[in-house]
Amino acid sequence: MRKRGIRVITGEVKGLRLRAPPHGPTRPTSDLVRSAIFSMLESMGTPFDRVVDLYAGTGSLGIEALSRGEGEADFVERDARMAAVIRDNLKAAGYAERAHVYATDVARAVALLSGPYDVVFMDPPYADERRDEVIMRVLRSGLAGPRTAVVVEHAHRRPLPETLDGFLAVRQRRYGDTAITIYRKEAVE
Repeated sequence: MRKRGIRVITGEVKGLRLRAPPHGPTRPTSDLVRSAIFSMLESMGTPFDRVVDLYAGTGSLGIEALSRGEGEADFVERDARMAAVIRDNLKAAGYAERAHVYATDVARAVALLSGPYDVVFMDPPYADERRDEVIMRVLRSGLAGPRTAVVVEHAHRRPLPETLDGFLAVRQRRYGDTAITIYRKEAVE
């Protein structure tokens, strides 16, 4: 049986295995997809000083960002058991002091968090019918500023539009059933 644990790809804690539940609804982002996301962000010159990992699951995206810099991260995960897994993973990486975990729904967390962030990671459940509504709420909340990269992981069968409320899809990639769309605020002239 294959382990569901995932590892940090690069940076300060490269190779660290993160805890993941042995089964359940959580779908951790694969190493290939995480590597592609960070490659795209780095090619765009995106800093990782302040990131938020929404629908955080194991926290792998936010922890990967922390491993690549000196920044801080917020994690939002509504499942209390998974929030505890994120806290354990942060302790194992030595990042507990640089992070905060919110055990709440993303829609509620938007009111608790204050932006802008350098990166907003969103990995909602692929079948979530409220996905587009929550993405719009995040974009309108102030969490994403003019230079923020908003990274949305989604099923390729449920594509996202080229523009959303003043944000433009600047990168799109597909990896099997997974698609990645990165938005940035459109320049106003």
